Amino acid sequence: MTSIDAAVSPVRPPRCGCAARIRTIGCVLAAETSAVPVLRRFARRVVRQWHLSDSVEEAVGLIVTELAANAVRHSGSDDLALRMSCGDGRLVLHVQDSGRWRPSEPPACPEEEACSGRGLDLVRAYAARCTVLPTAEGTRVTAELPLGEPLRCPIDADPVVGPDGLAV
Repeated sequence: MTSIDAAVSPVRPPRCGCAARIRTIGCVLAAETSAVPVLRRFARRVVRQWHLSDSVEEAVGLIVTELAANAVRHSGSDDLALRMSCGDGRLVLHVQDSGRWRPSEPPACPEEEACSGRGLDLVRAYAARCTVLPTAEGTRVTAELPLGEPLRCPIDADPVVGPDGLAV
């Protein structure tokens, strides 16, 4: 069973479309696989309630999914926290766990390797800045998205061509 703790706290007027104040909200869940889609839906709902763009909502959904899945898979943490802050022309996402890094199981076949290990690269493709801070209390990953300009989906970029001449 998961529980959600959320709070919205005004601080000072922002310079973004976040309705006259910095907004912060958080959600803490048990670090279980089922928490990943719950956090994604939570984050996307917040983006809509804060009247941010569709491109921000899409980016937030992907970022939260990747960071939460990494924490569940690799941290061994009992809990998983998401904090979102909007203000000063940016949206900042923090995903925090209280565990220690543990390697994932090796893939059963080489084809599986092609489908994993790219989560932080995807986050960095959407975020203006992404930092990973491992501490004795766990790991906090922070992703910042600018709000003054449309976000460009990395899929819209020119395709990367592999050595065989096929788009990757």
